[in-house]
Amino acid sequence: MRNRYFSAALPLAFALLICFATAASAQSVAPAAGSNVPGANNAGDFYSCPMHPEVKSKKRGRCPKCKMDLRLTHAQPKPSSEGMSAGVLEASSMKADAVEVNASAGYASRDSSKMTIPDVELLDQNGNRVHFYTDLVKGKVVVVQFIFTTCTTICPPLGATFARVQKELGERAGRDVHLISVSVDPATDTPERLKAWGAKFHAAEGWTFVTGEKPKVDELLRALGAATASPAEHSPAVLVGNDATGQWTRTYGLARPAVIIKLIGDAVEGRLDSSTDSAAKE
Repeated sequence: MRNRYFSAALPLAFALLICFATAASAQSVAPAAGSNVPGANNAGDFYSCPMHPEVKSKKRGRCPKCKMDLRLTHAQPKPSSEGMSAGVLEASSMKADAVEVNASAGYASRDSSKMTIPDVELLDQNGNRVHFYTDLVKGKVVVVQFIFTTCTTICPPLGATFARVQKELGERAGRDVHLISVSVDPATDTPERLKAWGAKFHAAEGWTFVTGEKPKVDELLRALGAATASPAEHSPAVLVGNDATGQWTRTYGLARPAVIIKLIGDAVEGRLDSSTDSAAKE
């Protein structure tokens, strides 16, 4: 009789053991609620504008200020007190190293990140071959924007803003300050198309438009932080820099011309905020 009960209970116990083992295994590999799993849309994730970080949304869409597509941003977990202390020490070390390295190059910056400026060969609006760094940037104060001639959204306002900046600069344009428009669609934008586009905004001496072979233009865009998957998604950012002092900053390209003019004045006088992007030349 005992053997019969024991034989009946044995399969039931074995089945229960398998169920417990499966549940424990699933619990061990399941991510914790709210954890940051790459590619997952967690509860803390949100969409934000690359140009205007203060613009945030829980849904996909476009920035109401610059019309750029909002990009998915993953929520960052709060670091422990030990991690925060270690992070502060590491950041301080990185900034100290950056100051030492940049000081040896002739300027100091509190920003450890650098923007490289490749000396790629391109074509200007007149079809002349130019080397971007040595011919257009070296030793100069420059203002750089990114456009393409078939753009019907932010590019015309960007061109109009540069036109007003050019007018405000007067004789200083081309002498003390140089404006540069870089095409983000070199496959379409020939020198002739760029020249015609610039003529709409009365581009004069000192305002250069550049295009060229796509690999070279892409290299330049990556270096200047303006690379994008498609021309229509390009940033309305404008770079203002003084190559002689190594000071660079970014601003919103659709800002009032007075804002850009002030930054140009600061660049000419070497008074750009030292915490902005520093530039290294290749």
